[in-house]
Amino acid sequence: MASPAGANPLQLLVGLGNPGVQYAGTRHNVGFMALERLAAQNGSTFRQQSKLHGLLAEVGSGPNRLRLLMPQTFMNDSGRSIRAALDWFDLEPHQLLVLVDDMDLPLGRMRLRRSGGAGGHNGLRSTISHLGGEAFPRLRIGIGAPALNPVERKQRTVGHVLGRFSPAEQPLVDEVLEEVLAGVALIQRLGLERAGNQLNGFLAPSAAKLAGPSAPEPPAA
Repeated sequence: MASPAGANPLQLLVGLGNPGVQYAGTRHNVGFMALERLAAQNGSTFRQQSKLHGLLAEVGSGPNRLRLLMPQTFMNDSGRSIRAALDWFDLEPHQLLVLVDDMDLPLGRMRLRRSGGAGGHNGLRSTISHLGGEAFPRLRIGIGAPALNPVERKQRTVGHVLGRFSPAEQPLVDEVLEEVLAGVALIQRLGLERAGNQLNGFLAPSAAKLAGPSAPEPPAA
């Protein structure tokens, strides 16, 4: 049974990443980082849920209760955990928001979309496969690209996404994560479209202080 039409549309917040201490704090795990920050700010803790193939926490109460899921299936099989959570909590894909890293956006930017393709991201590809379509909201969090040259970018992609943010980038990462959390609250209050106006126009204040290669911003979808 789907949730009533009047219910808060956002019920499940999923961060994509890889489990294990060796991946903690890497660019690919920025979705995990956002959920860990949100849980900590609300005094909530994650617990292993084998039936969901992931770690689960809850924040808020009543109509504003939000379940936080960090799949422990590794990035390439993220969709299995997400599908299990939707089925267990009797939710529809539109009640989900996936937080995912994106090399096509510079660090300090993000894009909120109701649907879309995988864009080369294995976590999104798995989610699309397990959900049977692209119609689920996602917040793409920019992590920058390792190079502008396509050949060099391809060669350096794995090391880049599995690498950690530099000390110089950390203030910028903090600003982005705080905006992600504010954006989640905004979605709960105002819905995706109105929240997207703010999130899609966001530029982290520290972004101008960092110089380095990053891919140009993609056209608005």
